[in-house]
Amino acid sequence: MSALVQRVRTARAGVVAAVAAHDPAAVSLAVDELEDALRAARQQGVDVPAEQTDVAIEQEWG
Repeated sequence: MSALVQRVRTARAGVVAAVAAHDPAAVSLAVDELEDALRAARQQGVDVPAEQTDVAIEQEWG
C-alpha cells in the first residue's frame, strides 16, 4: 500500500474520531489534513478508493 493511501486512511480516521467527539475545532483540522492528503495523492496519480467511512460522514453531516 502506498504511503499516500495510508495517509488518506489515517486522515479519514481522524475525521471520524473528531466527529464522534463532537469537537468542531478537531473536525476542522482533521478535514484540512484529509484534503491535503487527497490532494497529494491526486497530484501523484494515486487512486484512493472511497471507504465506508466516507459515506457515514456524508450522512452525518450531509
